[in-house]
Amino acid sequence: MSQRKTYWVYILTNRSGTLYVGVTNDLERRMAEHAASGDERFTGRYTLDRLIYAEPYPDIRDAIAREKQLKGWRRSKKVSLINAVNPTWRDLRDAPG
Repeated sequence: MSQRKTYWVYILTNRSGTLYVGVTNDLERRMAEHAASGDERFTGRYTLDRLIYAEPYPDIRDAIAREKQLKGWRRSKKVSLINAVNPTWRDLRDAPG
């Protein structure tokens, strides 16, 4: 029996509150890639180092559709979404609390 993959739509931020929306099938690996990207990519240039929102999806097509939807939203709507599930904007990679 094959194990089902989980795809994630996620939002990163930094100290100044810049937001980045992405999609991946491995959050831990993707966060490491963002950290290693240095100055040449958006996440490196803006030091987007905190995972503040993540939604799981069983199908990559649904995840990509959601990513596109979120990218089309105004900042205020993204902030409301984040605040609804993570009002303190804590890094979700840290221990619960």
